[in-house]
Amino acid sequence: MRLEAIVLAAGAARRFGGGKLAADYRGRPLLDHALDAALDAPARTVTVALRPGDAASLALVEARPDARLRPLAAPDADEGLGASLRTAILALPADADGAFVFLGDMPLIPRGLAARLAQALDAGAGIVAPVQAGRRGHPVLFARRWFDDLAALSGDRGAQGVLAKAGDDLVLVETDDPGVLFDVDLREDLVREPGAVA
Repeated sequence: MRLEAIVLAAGAARRFGGGKLAADYRGRPLLDHALDAALDAPARTVTVALRPGDAASLALVEARPDARLRPLAAPDADEGLGASLRTAILALPADADGAFVFLGDMPLIPRGLAARLAQALDAGAGIVAPVQAGRRGHPVLFARRWFDDLAALSGDRGAQGVLAKAGDDLVLVETDDPGVLFDVDLREDLVREPGAVA
């Protein structure tokens, strides 16, 4: 399968107080951890949707010596997560069979998970997501047949509406790693352990 990866990194980080993706997390910028996870996926390219004018995040992407990385300005970032995902989906190669969607503020996605999601897609699933302790997490892998729905997104709900109507086309992959649920919204999250109540 010809798979691509998207990292959504265009948020305003208002709750954090700005500058979230460049903030130090375990000795490295937060965004670096999300890039690690996306580059671990079996994907031909990794499109990183960035807020226009976010020079710090762009510098982090451009500093990585991996030709698969493609920074992409998301001009409608102020509209919300859905708009950034829409921009990224429309920028993917035309022959892509599927796309992983990672979030730039989720630093603890376990290695090897993306390959497990890809196996489920290859077996016929339309959308694949990890589930931990009964909660659906990230990344989410979408087959091409869902790209039109993603390209029609708007607002800040991301792909929740798409997932809600997927029915049996959505396959959940069990994991015991709480990293699939852990994200950084507030500065105190930088020192919070995964699995701890936010």
